[in-house]
Amino acid sequence: MSDLPRKAVTRTAKLAALPLGIAGRATWGLGKRIGGKPAEIVGRELQQRTAEQLFKVLGELKGGAMKLGQALSVFESALPEEVAGPYRAALTKLQEAAPPMPTSTVHSVLAEQIGADWRERFLEFEDKPSAAASIGQVHRAVWHDGREVAVKVQYPGAGEALVSDLNQLARFSRMLAPLIPGMDIKPLIAELRDRVSEELDYALEAQAQRAHAEEFAADPDVRVPDVVHQADQVLVTEWIDGIPLSEVITDGTDEQRDRAGQLLARFLFSGPARTGLLHADPHPGNFRLLPVCADGADEGDAAGGADGWQLGVMDFGTVDRLPGGLPGPIGESLRMAISGEADAVYDMLCEEGFVKESIKLDANEVLDYLLPIIEPVHAEEFVFTRDWLRAQATRIGDPRSPAHQMGKQLNLPPSYLLIHRVTLSTIGVLCQLGATVRLRDELEAWVPGFLAEDADADAAADAADKPEPEAEATAAGA
Repeated sequence: MSDLPRKAVTRTAKLAALPLGIAGRATWGLGKRIGGKPAEIVGRELQQRTAEQLFKVLGELKGGAMKLGQALSVFESALPEEVAGPYRAALTKLQEAAPPMPTSTVHSVLAEQIGADWRERFLEFEDKPSAAASIGQVHRAVWHDGREVAVKVQYPGAGEALVSDLNQLARFSRMLAPLIPGMDIKPLIAELRDRVSEELDYALEAQAQRAHAEEFAADPDVRVPDVVHQADQVLVTEWIDGIPLSEVITDGTDEQRDRAGQLLARFLFSGPARTGLLHADPHPGNFRLLPVCADGADEGDAAGGADGWQLGVMDFGTVDRLPGGLPGPIGESLRMAISGEADAVYDMLCEEGFVKESIKLDANEVLDYLLPIIEPVHAEEFVFTRDWLRAQATRIGDPRSPAHQMGKQLNLPPSYLLIHRVTLSTIGVLCQLGATVRLRDELEAWVPGFLAEDADADAAADAADKPEPEAEATAAGA
């Protein structure tokens, strides 16, 4: 029997408690203020209580509710500190842990998926989960050949819970807005809902993880654990230790923060070019910072290797399939924007569908809208901070600002939707880290069209494919 609250009425009631709880606490806060308690203190208490309820409800429900919580957790950097502070601890908990399912349920799933003799596959198996997430939890074990492994067990009823939660959250999205002021939650929920089937398919996840493990097997900067065994609701992969990125965010040294930020950017930009896949769930719970020795091993002294640290990457349940790598227009438009080529940028945005045919915009105003956002790419190295991200969120989110009005007129084509979310999420994590990153280096190395010579090479290739005028005339005459 599933430990997830699977009945729609039960889960809906719990989710409905979020906005209703906010209204109740607002009334409580008003009473406190009438009673003479300072508004600032009442506000902090109100936000803290709301944060605690947010974690409690989303964490207990797992499924789509917790998936939303994890997605929101990487955007807290964009919020004003007086709002973000009380939410930060509660939201970041969702990146690493959730209430576990009963041991008996875990054993039942393993018996059903691997076989009644499932224990014979392992030399050791820890019943207490090492991590729990939105659709499954992870147990540490030792495979029968002696390898340390991570055993991910999908919650029974996870698919039903995901669909139910996200449908209900979509209905409540307007009421949920006060949980994360300034965040447009509805499109995020819609995009998460569109990825449900892939998230639940461990065969697809295993395929994506194997592709990455093979490609990055000898990489000094990135380590991806290989797949050991896969069933419909169980995925066994190699175990990796290391410092969770959430701990680097809260307690890491400047060296660790900068290295983690650089490697995160490198992995996310290089992945599509090297594997044709984009890791589409870049919240801190999916990454580890691994110390490496001078000989390249990941144990012991961290003085050697590539700056002493390697990025461990996990969870390939959500990926975007990009066989040709990131779309060339991304690199080309960034390059032209940095060069101040307003008309060329505008033309490309029109061609790619970012500006609908029925809308006419001023090219220079569009460029003015984009330049502050792409500041990290323009600089040789950029310090990602919460203050910078808040400034961008305020500039774009304030209905009175020209940037807000411009943003409302731009369109996000479906083919760019997941790329857009991954980029925003990555920027959110970089700002949580407070990392100094040479982002431009990664774009020059991995994003098609970003370097001028790339564009020239593409133009030359296109020209070579076209027949000469005389040849065309001859062919026509024939």
